[in-house]
Amino acid sequence: MHLHHVQISMPAGQEDEARRFYAHGLGMTEVEKPPALAGRGGCWFRHVEDGIITCEIHLGVDDPLTPARKAHPGLLVGDHDSLEAVADRLGRAGFEVDWSERTTFTGYERFHCRDGFGNRVEVMTPAP
Repeated sequence: MHLHHVQISMPAGQEDEARRFYAHGLGMTEVEKPPALAGRGGCWFRHVEDGIITCEIHLGVDDPLTPARKAHPGLLVGDHDSLEAVADRLGRAGFEVDWSERTTFTGYERFHCRDGFGNRVEVMTPAP
């Protein structure tokens, strides 16, 4: 079994805000939604490495929106430098990066952040 995608909620009409976090901040690529689903709003993002899809996040419209305060995707990056680079990109894009639990998950270094809708996202790498 493999995980195909994670769906996260967003408010209607806020696709540009989703792009600011998931594309510009996290560095994911937006992919076109299938025509049968495109009219529902929202947007999809993925990361591809060596021709293989390694991560896909779907943002779907939820009205009213209730952000995921505790539940979250945990995104794994390759090394400490990649972790720092993602944190820097998010910070430059205006998102708060929380390092308070940096070493609390044995074997990993990590930070938490929230997208523009208040959804929690964790970014992590194996500890050196």
